[in-house]
Amino acid sequence: MEKELEKGVTANGEGYAGTEWNILGQVYFPKATCDSTFAFETNSDPGQFVPVHVHPTQEEFILVQEGELDLKLDGKWMKAKAGDLVRMPRGVPHGYFNKSDKPARALFWVSPARKLEALFEKLHNMTDPEEVVKISALHEVDFLPPEAND
Repeated sequence: MEKELEKGVTANGEGYAGTEWNILGQVYFPKATCDSTFAFETNSDPGQFVPVHVHPTQEEFILVQEGELDLKLDGKWMKAKAGDLVRMPRGVPHGYFNKSDKPARALFWVSPARKLEALFEKLHNMTDPEEVVKISALHEVDFLPPEAND
Protein backbone atom coordinates (compact mmCIF):
# COMPACT_ATOMS: atom_id res chain seq x y z
CA MET A 1 0.00 0.00 0.00
CA GLU A 2 1.48 3.31 -1.06
CA LYS A 3 1.74 6.15 1.46
CA GLU A 4 0.90 9.44 -0.26
CA LEU A 5 2.04 12.90 0.84
CA GLU A 6 -0.75 14.77 2.60
CA LYS A 7 -1.08 18.43 1.61
CA GLY A 8 -0.97 21.09 4.30
CA VAL A 9 1.29 22.97 6.70
CA THR A 10 3.20 21.62 9.67
CA ALA A 11 3.67 24.57 12.03
CA ASN A 12 7.03 25.72 13.36
CA GLY A 13 7.90 23.96 16.62
CA GLU A 14 5.30 21.24 16.07
CA GLY A 15 5.28 17.77 14.60
CA TYR A 16 3.05 16.34 11.90
CA ALA A 17 -0.21 15.17 13.54
CA GLY A 18 1.07 16.57 16.87
CA THR A 19 3.89 14.00 17.10
CA GLU A 20 7.10 14.68 19.04
CA TRP A 21 9.88 12.20 19.80
CA ASN A 22 12.58 12.23 22.47
CA ILE A 23 15.54 10.31 21.11
CA LEU A 24 18.35 10.08 23.67
CA GLY A 25 17.53 13.57 24.93
CA GLN A 26 17.10 15.31 21.58
CA VAL A 27 13.67 16.51 20.45
CA TYR A 28 12.52 15.44 16.99
CA PHE A 29 9.40 16.68 15.19
CA PRO A 30 8.22 14.81 12.09
CA LYS A 31 7.28 17.40 9.46
CA ALA A 32 6.09 15.33 6.47
CA THR A 33 6.01 11.71 5.45
CA CYS A 34 5.21 9.61 2.40
CA ASP A 35 6.89 6.74 0.55
CA SER A 36 9.27 9.00 -1.34
CA THR A 37 10.49 11.19 1.55
CA PHE A 38 10.48 11.71 5.29
CA ALA A 39 11.24 15.15 6.79
CA PHE A 40 11.87 15.93 10.45
CA GLU A 41 13.17 18.77 12.60
CA THR A 42 15.80 18.28 15.29
CA ASN A 43 16.62 20.48 18.24
CA SER A 44 20.11 19.86 19.61
CA ASP A 45 21.39 21.42 22.82
CA PRO A 46 25.11 22.09 23.19
CA GLY A 47 26.98 18.82 23.49
CA GLN A 48 24.29 16.68 21.86
CA PHE A 49 25.10 14.59 18.81
CA VAL A 50 24.19 11.64 16.63
CA PRO A 51 27.24 9.36 16.17
CA VAL A 52 28.62 8.45 12.77
CA HIS A 53 26.30 6.10 10.93
CA VAL A 54 25.31 5.01 7.42
CA HIS A 55 21.97 4.93 5.60
CA PRO A 56 22.58 2.25 2.94
CA THR A 57 19.20 2.82 1.27
CA GLN A 58 18.60 6.60 1.55
CA GLU A 59 19.96 9.97 0.55
CA GLU A 60 19.89 12.42 3.49
CA PHE A 61 19.92 16.21 3.70
CA ILE A 62 20.23 18.71 6.54
CA LEU A 63 19.15 22.34 6.29
CA VAL A 64 20.53 24.12 9.35
CA GLN A 65 17.92 26.62 10.53
CA GLU A 66 19.53 28.00 13.71
CA GLY A 67 22.97 27.68 15.24
CA GLU A 68 25.66 25.48 13.75
CA LEU A 69 26.54 21.82 13.52
CA ASP A 70 29.88 20.11 13.22
CA LEU A 71 29.64 17.18 10.82
CA LYS A 72 31.81 14.18 10.22
CA LEU A 73 31.09 13.36 6.59
CA ASP A 74 32.93 10.50 4.91
CA GLY A 75 35.76 10.76 7.46
CA LYS A 76 36.21 14.56 7.19
CA TRP A 77 35.13 17.27 9.61
CA MET A 78 33.14 20.24 8.34
CA LYS A 79 30.84 22.88 9.80
CA ALA A 80 27.32 23.86 8.69
CA LYS A 81 25.76 27.13 9.84
CA ALA A 82 22.22 28.54 9.63
CA GLY A 83 21.11 28.52 5.99
CA ASP A 84 23.60 25.85 4.90
CA LEU A 85 22.46 22.62 3.23
CA VAL A 86 24.36 19.38 3.90
CA ARG A 87 24.11 16.61 1.28
CA MET A 88 24.78 13.02 2.36
CA PRO A 89 24.56 10.37 -0.37
CA ARG A 90 23.41 6.88 0.57
CA GLY A 91 26.20 4.69 1.91
CA VAL A 92 28.37 7.64 3.04
CA PRO A 93 29.22 7.61 6.78
CA HIS A 94 28.07 10.74 8.59
CA GLY A 95 27.29 12.10 12.05
CA TYR A 96 26.40 15.49 13.46
CA PHE A 97 27.52 17.18 16.66
CA ASN A 98 26.53 20.41 18.39
CA LYS A 99 29.96 21.45 19.67
CA SER A 100 28.88 25.07 20.14
CA ASP A 101 27.58 26.75 23.29
CA LYS A 102 24.16 27.48 21.70
CA PRO A 103 21.22 25.28 20.67
CA ALA A 104 20.94 24.21 17.04
CA ARG A 105 17.79 23.52 15.03
CA ALA A 106 17.77 21.79 11.66
CA LEU A 107 15.42 20.30 9.10
CA PHE A 108 16.46 16.82 7.98
CA TRP A 109 14.97 14.74 5.22
CA VAL A 110 15.67 11.38 3.67
CA SER A 111 14.65 9.95 0.34
CA PRO A 112 13.10 7.45 0.04
CA ALA A 113 11.43 7.29 3.45
CA ARG A 114 12.00 3.54 3.92
CA LYS A 115 11.95 2.61 7.66
CA LEU A 116 13.17 5.82 9.31
CA GLU A 117 9.85 7.03 10.70
CA ALA A 118 9.17 3.58 12.17
CA LEU A 119 12.65 3.67 13.73
CA PHE A 120 12.00 7.01 15.43
CA GLU A 121 8.71 5.69 16.79
CA LYS A 122 10.56 2.74 18.34
CA LEU A 123 13.41 4.89 19.73
CA HIS A 124 11.09 7.42 21.43
CA ASN A 125 12.01 7.63 25.15
CA MET A 126 14.55 4.80 24.89
CA THR A 127 17.55 5.36 27.19
CA ASP A 128 19.96 2.49 26.40
CA PRO A 129 22.38 3.48 23.59
CA GLU A 130 23.28 -0.17 22.88
CA GLU A 131 19.62 -1.02 22.33
CA VAL A 132 19.27 2.06 20.09
CA VAL A 133 22.13 0.75 17.91
CA LYS A 134 20.56 -2.73 17.66
CA ILE A 135 17.09 -1.44 16.75
CA SER A 136 18.58 1.06 14.28
CA ALA A 137 20.33 -1.75 12.38
CA LEU A 138 16.95 -3.46 11.94
CA HIS A 139 15.68 -0.22 10.35
CA GLU A 140 18.50 0.34 7.82
CA VAL A 141 20.65 2.68 9.93
CA ASP A 142 24.08 1.24 10.73
CA PHE A 143 26.21 2.89 13.42
CA LEU A 144 29.99 2.75 13.10
CA PRO A 145 32.28 1.96 16.06
CA PRO A 146 32.79 4.84 18.54
CA GLU A 147 36.28 5.67 17.17
CA ALA A 148 34.58 6.84 13.93
CA ASN A 149 33.44 9.92 15.91
CA ASP A 150 37.01 11.10 16.61
